[in-house]
Amino acid sequence: MMSLKRDMMSLKIAGSDRERADLGCRRESRAWGTAMLKPCRECGRETSEQAFACPNCGAPFPTQTSWDGWGYEYKSRTTVAGWPLVHISFKYRSSRTPVVARGVVAIGQFATGLICISQFGIGILSVSQFTVAGFALAQVAAAYSLVAQIGVYIAEGHGQLVFPVRRLLGLP
Repeated sequence: MMSLKRDMMSLKIAGSDRERADLGCRRESRAWGTAMLKPCRECGRETSEQAFACPNCGAPFPTQTSWDGWGYEYKSRTTVAGWPLVHISFKYRSSRTPVVARGVVAIGQFATGLICISQFGIGILSVSQFTVAGFALAQVAAAYSLVAQIGVYIAEGHGQLVFPVRRLLGLP
């Protein structure tokens, strides 16, 4: 019975030593400028720097000063007529709206550009799943000229179910 009490006392002491050590580490890391806890940008509650969401309000990446969404986006600094030379976007804003890639070369889930590589695209030359384009290589397309599984074209079209616009309008 006496040894059990002694073991429990040593556990309490070890626990308090551990707490003191944790506090010491926190103080040291704050003194060095690498705080483990920072205020959430939305609610102000202290949150871990590595948290993906605030435990209080649910804000994503709460310790970052600004955050504009999930995913990847790249815009080249070189521009042509105000459009970036290359814009790659596989990104969603925090409101869950997609960021459309807009550029001379536009690559993304949603894209608009002269040369467009996308799932849903509008462009002069487009390689897409669904597209409206001048020249298209797509699964489903409406274009001046195309190669598609399903499509409507003006000049020339090749594919499984492709039709000229004049035929759909009943013109000769």
